Amino acid sequence: MRGRDGSGTWPLVGRQAELSLFVSLLKDKHSHGLVISGGAGVGKSRLAEECLAKASTAGFSVARAAASSAAASVPLGAIAHLVPPGVSLSDPATGFARMAEELRGEDNRRWVVLVDDMHLLDATSAALLKSLMQDGAVRLVGTIRADEPKRDAVASLLQGDSVSRVHLQVLTEEQVATLLRNALGGPVGSATVRQLFTSCNGNVLYLKEIVTGSLAAGTLASDGEVWELTERSFTGTPRLTELIESRLSGAGTAARPVLELLALCAPVPEQDVREASPSPGTLDELVEAGLVRITKDGNRSAAQLTHPLYGEILRARLPILRRRAILTEQAARFRRHGARRRDDALHIASWTLAATGTADPELLMRGAELSRFAHDYEQVVTLLSVVPPDELTVRSRILLAEAHAQAGRLDEAEADLTEAESRAQSEDDRLAVALATTWNVYLPAGRVTEALAGNERTRAYVSTERGKRVLRINEGAIRAASGRPADGLILLEDLEADIRESLDVNVWVRGALTRTEVLALTGRSQQAVEWSETAHRSHLTVTESSLTPHPALHLAVRAAAQAESAGLEEARATALEAFRQVMDDMVDLPRAVVSLQLGRIEWLAGRVVTARRWYAEAAVLARAHGLTHVVPLALAGLAAAAAVQGDVASAERALGDSEEFPESRLFGVEPFLGAAWVNAARGRLTQARDVLAAGVDKVAGKGLTTLEAMLLTESARLGGAAAVARRLAELAPGDEGLFTAARAKFAEALAGGKPDLLMEASQDLQDAGALLLAAEAAGAAAAGWTRRGRPHPTKSAAQRAKELSAQCEGARTPLLTTAEASAALTARETEIALLAGDGMSSKDIADALGLSVRTVDNHLQRVYNKLGVTTRRDLAHALDLKRRGPGERGTRSRT
Repeated sequence: MRGRDGSGTWPLVGRQAELSLFVSLLKDKHSHGLVISGGAGVGKSRLAEECLAKASTAGFSVARAAASSAAASVPLGAIAHLVPPGVSLSDPATGFARMAEELRGEDNRRWVVLVDDMHLLDATSAALLKSLMQDGAVRLVGTIRADEPKRDAVASLLQGDSVSRVHLQVLTEEQVATLLRNALGGPVGSATVRQLFTSCNGNVLYLKEIVTGSLAAGTLASDGEVWELTERSFTGTPRLTELIESRLSGAGTAARPVLELLALCAPVPEQDVREASPSPGTLDELVEAGLVRITKDGNRSAAQLTHPLYGEILRARLPILRRRAILTEQAARFRRHGARRRDDALHIASWTLAATGTADPELLMRGAELSRFAHDYEQVVTLLSVVPPDELTVRSRILLAEAHAQAGRLDEAEADLTEAESRAQSEDDRLAVALATTWNVYLPAGRVTEALAGNERTRAYVSTERGKRVLRINEGAIRAASGRPADGLILLEDLEADIRESLDVNVWVRGALTRTEVLALTGRSQQAVEWSETAHRSHLTVTESSLTPHPALHLAVRAAAQAESAGLEEARATALEAFRQVMDDMVDLPRAVVSLQLGRIEWLAGRVVTARRWYAEAAVLARAHGLTHVVPLALAGLAAAAAVQGDVASAERALGDSEEFPESRLFGVEPFLGAAWVNAARGRLTQARDVLAAGVDKVAGKGLTTLEAMLLTESARLGGAAAVARRLAELAPGDEGLFTAARAKFAEALAGGKPDLLMEASQDLQDAGALLLAAEAAGAAAAGWTRRGRPHPTKSAAQRAKELSAQCEGARTPLLTTAEASAALTARETEIALLAGDGMSSKDIADALGLSVRTVDNHLQRVYNKLGVTTRRDLAHALDLKRRGPGERGTRSRT
């Protein structure tokens, strides 16, 4: 998008098949052209212009004609400008032939003519085009509005097989995401993609107007990593409003009441729409006009507008008194018809509140419970905020606190819970408040001590065995999730397999999720998968009266276990399904957690661009909702991915931002990964390994063997294989997953310089889905074979490394860099080569590594000999350090 303001031509997305068809038609001498049909705004003209550009590139002369209602009243009104001077069409028989001859000229030129909106073409223009096409002088590219009638002459023009037809559908959500990424020049947040897709319904023209207006208003912005809408509502353009109003005006003023009812209350039962219609046939006419559609929901037929933007424009134009009348009338209809469905209470409460500013408190609280079950937390706040304070139950106050927390309003949530605690009288109420309070202080900022103190304080008010057990399970979940997995698992041992047998649904879900995560991180990944499947099935039986976390979180923690036991491909599929579910419900807090998990999975796979995108989304969501324990993990993961891409400046910026937050108490190795890979990107491999060693000490002391194996593997990749191979070999037999065994083989082969074993490790790692590690293993094998003078296995291993690394989105690591240089550098030589290639002097390198300058120079000379270079500049090119941008290297010394 030129200027990031919506101006310019948008990229063409989702139309490659149609474009390829046109290119093939240009080569077919029997083809007369291509006609593109579709609804308004789907991109017919954009595709036609791209076809014309292809024709020009292929050597055709090109021309354009635009048919219109005004031009249709004049013979040749659309294409008169194409008639060569001196050609008379008074006698069509000779005039048409003469025109074809003039167009071809002496050099036998070939023409492609684009006719936009050709359903409006006048009869004479259509007849002339048909003659020129049959004569072979002209190929046609035409666009036709699918819902518009065609004139007889135009229909005749399109008869036969010589003119091919394609019908364009609206873009899918995935195609909209691609279009937005290409137009804006960077990744777009998933919720923003969903909101824009839902608003435009795949219509390219509407999408462009929404994006243009939102950019101009500053409500669509990028933080340097990902584009996000900063408000729930978008800003369109005057042109968008005109387009929609023009479409709606075709229904006439008599149908306006029905359209307004659907804009405010859809979906509306068909019976209610017909009751509100000014005439019996109004609804049918609107359906016929494509403005309204009828859908089936069980035994009930409901009507709604065919495009969400119709509702946006209609609501914006409604006077307040008219709005109130419509809402009041529709609430009355629901009451008259019995309000039999579960969500009817929510509709009545919402409409009544919007119309009058108040409603029956019991109805409002029931509506809030239903809204929470649908994960509509803003609606929960809207409904409960108008209930008189004295009529709010303890349960409703807890519900309001949860809704405020989900929206990132943590102070309001704390105030709600304080008020609920002051009103709690029964043991059940005290327990409910305590449980909500402990997780409210733990989840956003990881305030473990405060959460455990609150849990302990409640014991003084609990006398039943049931209550004591609930508090014990709650404590176990908090302890396990905050870095004391062994202590937590002991307290969670008596957690039932069936949620319906539990003493408290909310505590059970917290405990179940934590138990899965801890099992996975302590080397029991298969047990974790099995337990997660049981827990998830049981969670799905919960009714709307519970205040449990989103069920998709079971899939997110299961994905972490599958990454170790079943492979990253299966883990990715599970995590993406979790993401789809939280996206469908538009709940941001779970989406932040799932995005973080997807970032980790893609990092392990070596897909660094995708990992960076997921980490960026997690960071944006976590910041917006005050999840200060998630933000540093997401930013550090982003830093690691950016560093491996070679974007060192962005990596250092993200790492610096992450260090401004308190240390996260969540399980995660991202802070160590980020710091290590930023050091590695600068060639400081010793410092990188030191960072990783500190991480190993931390997680090993807590029994988190899976995280320990991850960090040890990173150290092996950065020249420390000899130091970590033994420990990885010790971890592998006790781990239920296959990944750790593959890691151990990789480290052993690197440490021993065993090309055969490296190739075995490469295959094992590929089977696990770890493509970048597999590529590094193959590259190291190629270097080993080179050292042994074995050209055939060298070529095979190098080819394998190349094919695998091609799937890693431009990732560059020391192992890949030195392997591609076709030489076997030692770990020390690699480190010195990277620092020298980055511009450091021999003295600076010596100081950094604790060596003498002579030792550094001796190592450098061996590097030069192995790589066939003579200067630091040549060295940088040999190691591909030129990928770093200007200003990102250290000060160069003279060679």
